[in-house]
Amino acid sequence: MTHVPVLLNEVIEMLNPVPGEFFIDGTVNGGGHALPIIKRLTPNGIFLGVDLDKTLIKQAENKLASEAGGVKLIFRQENYTAIPEILRELNLRHCDGLLLDLGFSSYHLDGSGRGFSFDKDEPLDMRYDESVGNPASKIINTFSEKDLSEMIWRYGEERNAKKIAKTIVKARAAKPIMKAVDLKKIIEKILPGGRINPATKTFQALRIFVNDELGNLEKILLLLPEIVKSDGRVAIITFHSLEDRIVKNTFKKLSTSGSVKIINKKVIKPKRLEIIQNRKSRSAKLRIVTII
Repeated sequence: MTHVPVLLNEVIEMLNPVPGEFFIDGTVNGGGHALPIIKRLTPNGIFLGVDLDKTLIKQAENKLASEAGGVKLIFRQENYTAIPEILRELNLRHCDGLLLDLGFSSYHLDGSGRGFSFDKDEPLDMRYDESVGNPASKIINTFSEKDLSEMIWRYGEERNAKKIAKTIVKARAAKPIMKAVDLKKIIEKILPGGRINPATKTFQALRIFVNDELGNLEKILLLLPEIVKSDGRVAIITFHSLEDRIVKNTFKKLSTSGSVKIINKKVIKPKRLEIIQNRKSRSAKLRIVTII
């Protein structure tokens, strides 16, 4: 399945890339946002695409190579928190614009084979970069009941966290939980079905914890002055309240300290037509600042 970029028109309008500028997409994914940015940087622009997933970086590189149009394209498989080091290593100046789309890819759900989808009979891994950290299965099978409960509550905002953790510990005592679909079935046995699958928030919590998504977000927000030049633009798309709260509160603090200027006082959300065309966009929120 092709990853459909969310809030594309709004991102391009607000970031306003122009010929010759230097832009960074810190979560380049399949290149959905990157392509129209690159087209507006030609000629003589520079584009740096960063992603944790080696498959997605390769896909983006293959997709965008023929669209360069005089733009220098650079791709790196890295955590976006490493962008300051990449700039120093490549002797690149601070950029004119930075985009972070914090949604995880359709590829991860449909084709990665890493257990992001609870509907698939796949190993419970959930790492964007399989060479870093521990797979979700290790967390599920080794964390204490208390630690599991706290993780599921904190990162999934799951009100049944204690009940789920207790059930997981009981189930793994009989047999290690190694597949995504097995974890889903364990949760479905104790929680009623509804508008969303009862395993949804637990899977969200695991994904966030395994990849330290909130920690990385907090880090990059503090690194913005090392990445983006004065008057440069920063656009961040979030998909759940935990992310958006961090971005909103940090932008407010940076604005109060005089480090950034908030461009959109009211958060930007997808229009009704976009939500109809792409249901995955319904929870997206876009916030934009300029660096002072």
